[in-house]
This record gives sequence, C-alpha cells and structure tokens, in this order.
Amino acid sequence: MDLKELQNFIRFVAKSGAQEVSLETDDFKITVKTGPDGVVYAQAPAVAAAPVVAAAPVAAPAAPAAAPAAAAAEDTSKYVTVTAPMIGTFYRKPSPDKPVFINVGDTVKAGQTVCIIEAMKLFNEIECEVSGTVVKVLADDMKPVEYGQPLFLVDPA
Repeated sequence: MDLKELQNFIRFVAKSGAQEVSLETDDFKITVKTGPDGVVYAQAPAVAAAPVVAAAPVAAPAAPAAAPAAAAAEDTSKYVTVTAPMIGTFYRKPSPDKPVFINVGDTVKAGQTVCIIEAMKLFNEIECEVSGTVVKVLADDMKPVEYGQPLFLVDPA
C-alpha cells in the first residue's frame, strides 16, 4: 500500500463513522480508530525483525581488533530489534511535558507502547511485540526514521 492509498484509507475511516477499522496485509497491519472527540488515531504495531549481525572486517593486521568486534556482535545476537513500521518522526514521549515511554533497563511487556511515530499529522503509537528488558535506544528523539530502521534493542530473557 503506498502513501496515497493509506491517506485515502484513513480519510474513508474518518468519514464512515466507524469506531475502529483494521487492515492487515502481508507487509503490515494498521488499525485506525475514531475517538469520541472526532480525532482519528492510526496505530501500526512494531515489527520484530531478526537482529542484524555485522561481519568482522577481513584484514590480517586487524585480527586482534576483529575478535572484540565479533564478541560484540555475538552479544547483540540474543536481542530482539524493535524496528520502525513506517516513515515518520520518532518521539520517545507522548507529549513534551510527559516522561519518556521507556528507558534503558526498563522492563517492557508485549503490546506496551514504546514510542510514537508521527506520519502525516497522525501520531502512531508503536508497540513492542516481545516482553523483556530494554538494552539500548537506537533512534534519536524528534528525528526522522525510515521504514525498518532499528529503534530499540530488547533482551527477551
């Protein structure tokens, strides 16, 4: 579904008077809700992707440096990467005067809101799909993010 089709879908839901509509395809799932105040909220749950392991550089003189890099890559292999399900602006807080949703070291539950991504003036709550402990925040607050960009590392243990 491209951006124009998504905008048309959200407009359709807003005009239809429906309280909630969900659309799921092979690539994504989106839920559009109409609040009692007439405001339309779109929610796209975070997609847990397999962690990306970087390959160690192949250079004879760098052999001692390659060992720590490989060890660091192995350490992150047990973490689940929470990625951006859409393009937009990443926010760690629900509003400027509120605390952040999660910090490093916090325990999260599956379905818990971990951040917001603003796209087309809609604030989409992004949920964590696994339970565990937040190990690292990978995206900068109030900065643009791309589809599939890593946002958080979560230790599911």
